[in-house]
Amino acid sequence: MKKHLMVAAISVLAAGTAFAQANDTLAKIKSSGTVTFGVRESSGLGYTLGNGKYVGFHTEMGENILKDVQKQLGLAKMDIKYQPVTSQNRIPLVQNGTVDIECGSTTNNLGRQKDAAFAYTTYVEEVRIAVKANSGITGIKDLNGKTLVTTTGTTSVQTLRKNKRADGLSFKEVMGKDHADSFLMLETGRADAFIMDGSILAANISKSKAPTDYKIVGEVLSVEPIACMMRKDDAAFKKAVDDSIARQIKDGSLAKLYDKWFMQPIPPNNVKIGLPLSAATKAAWDAPNDKPMEEYKLPE
Repeated sequence: MKKHLMVAAISVLAAGTAFAQANDTLAKIKSSGTVTFGVRESSGLGYTLGNGKYVGFHTEMGENILKDVQKQLGLAKMDIKYQPVTSQNRIPLVQNGTVDIECGSTTNNLGRQKDAAFAYTTYVEEVRIAVKANSGITGIKDLNGKTLVTTTGTTSVQTLRKNKRADGLSFKEVMGKDHADSFLMLETGRADAFIMDGSILAANISKSKAPTDYKIVGEVLSVEPIACMMRKDDAAFKKAVDDSIARQIKDGSLAKLYDKWFMQPIPPNNVKIGLPLSAATKAAWDAPNDKPMEEYKLPE
């Protein structure tokens, strides 16, 4: 009987230790010498080159965060395990401890704050309008009577409909099965404008046969803060991550990373996205914060 009680007690103790480590990521990393990094395979902020190689603005920034964590912990060696995540599984994988930190393209909003913690905002996404350069469309007011394309599963056109500048406008909506299909509709004239995240529009334009034939125009339709995601209730790890981001902003290395991944030719096709640093992202860097999307206002 005593033996059974002892085994049960050890099991409870082990479970308690595992739970404590799940909520003390720094201790978990220090004891194992390993950290699991959640990355995206096909995002404007991070993507794969294949063969387990992950690159991009947020991916490299996350690697710099982990170098700072390694230094803080005094580890001579720390292994980074890259874990690809999707829109569907990223939050559960952070919650259950599979992923220690995710730096992909996750919007920080009030709903997600119930499930995870967010670091300082490092990129502010803006939903924009892409058109053919000779279309004559310069903004929302020119969309009346036009055909607009967006990608299935996104809310970009609904966002446009809610914009006060769209009051009284009438337009047709068509859906692409993915971003490439949506851009093809713009390219072939089946749509007059493609409504989507600015980074996605810029990436598709840069990869097109004739990038100068397209431009991003008009007003910002929606503003969404993008940030690295971690488990909730782990103040020490969040502080370590935020401190690293603040350091990267202060010493200019984050700006250099932005220039590298958005304003210079990038792999695998050596094509430049050409998306200048937005005023909203610069404002987030100037005053580091973890405000959710609901606290952002559209530019006037």
